Amino acid sequence: MAKVLVVYFSNSGTTGRMADYVAEGVRIAGHQADVRKTSEIASAQDLAGYDAYIFGCPTYHLDMPESFASLLDAAGKAGLQGKGGGAFSTRSHPSSGDGGAADRVFDIMESGLKMKMTELGPFDVKEDVVNSPDGMKAGQEYGKGVAKLLG
Repeated sequence: MAKVLVVYFSNSGTTGRMADYVAEGVRIAGHQADVRKTSEIASAQDLAGYDAYIFGCPTYHLDMPESFASLLDAAGKAGLQGKGGGAFSTRSHPSSGDGGAADRVFDIMESGLKMKMTELGPFDVKEDVVNSPDGMKAGQEYGKGVAKLLG
């Protein structure tokens, strides 16, 4: 059984709810999933010991929250090259962009951190969908997609 760490930033709780759904998908696929807030990640050492990582945040002004960059800095020092990965974002407004912050986070994980990212690509969902059965199912499917990288 592989271990997956789902790390998220959330002000309203919506992104946290999606993180839980994504983690459920990882568990349904037969792997262990731990869910942590970005505030629980103080250094690269806090990221050690996992086979895959899924990072999630809301989209603010067409990008990730500034505070989320600290997580990516820690990840850059954690030696995650070749580890499995995925990225998701939530957004409240349709004009926040098609892929939201997930696009940027996914690109950093793939190109900058040299991680092996899910073939599903970045996952972005509107906040009103998160609170529906479709949102739960979509989050679980994304978690299963990342778990697929682990065999």
